[in-house]
Amino acid sequence: MADVKKIATRDSYGNTLKELAAEGHDDLVVLDADLAAATKTGMFQKAYPDRHFDCGIAEGNMVGVAAGLATMGYVPFVSSFAMFAAGRAFEQVRNSIGYPHLNVKIGATHAGISVGEDGATHQCNEDIALMRTIPGMVILNPADDVEAKACVKAAYEYNGPVYLRFGRLAVPVINDRPDYKFELGKGVVLREGKDVTIVATGLCVSSALEAAEKLAADGIDAVIAIDKNGAVSGISIIALGETPGLGSKINDDAFLQRFYGVKSDISIVKSEPKNENEVQGITGSTLSSKGMAKAVNLAVKAYSVMDKEVQPNE
Repeated sequence: MADVKKIATRDSYGNTLKELAAEGHDDLVVLDADLAAATKTGMFQKAYPDRHFDCGIAEGNMVGVAAGLATMGYVPFVSSFAMFAAGRAFEQVRNSIGYPHLNVKIGATHAGISVGEDGATHQCNEDIALMRTIPGMVILNPADDVEAKACVKAAYEYNGPVYLRFGRLAVPVINDRPDYKFELGKGVVLREGKDVTIVATGLCVSSALEAAEKLAADGIDAVIAIDKNGAVSGISIIALGETPGLGSKINDDAFLQRFYGVKSDISIVKSEPKNENEVQGITGSTLSSKGMAKAVNLAVKAYSVMDKEVQPNE
């Protein structure tokens, strides 16, 4: 893996903001809370200083300013660490952006536990779950540089509030292929398999792909999916890692489709299990590829000894 190209998605964020402005999108403005160097919006600030606003260490006020700009026809990108953007400023995001459904984009960097050195106070694992509670909020959690750039562009084009989740550390570029196509609200399958399904999002996707290779050595063929649509293979394993909120999203969608016939954009429901191994289980919560592989192995063993009479839909 030493020769794999790695880029931090926060770098992708800063670069794409600058690219969008260079393309002539004069309504795009960027706000930051004294963290332009860390969030990488400093790239935009250097190129377009009159369209970058440093609001200081006052995230709630920054969100309010962005809301006001949106009412005047601008497309503001609010930038800060996820802990502050989704945590400290949650009330303002909820009431000033979500409630009136304003066209504000929230660029939250340093999300999840991958910020290690910054300590537990900065490791925001709750942001996806929090943003999911706001009606109409679109959440984008890119897996790599290619996807992050596509997400920023899609967020700009989308009319409404968007929460963009970026990481601090550099991660492998996995989507640099000719057939890659990003579609808002649609999941993709990165690896086919027949035994288990690992559902991952954001920075955990590359680890999930590595875990699949480790599982293959143990004779387990894994599907790797990002918010997978449709049926799954074998036992369903959610690779949550640092993203609480993904599991509840999949559970919600499965419930709606199973009991009310509502077809969601994201679903892992499947046909009745053919045997005791094909269980609609949701388990596993880890970040490293080694940890994911271990969790899947344990889950497969656990489900293989379950009573044949157990029906998950009862």
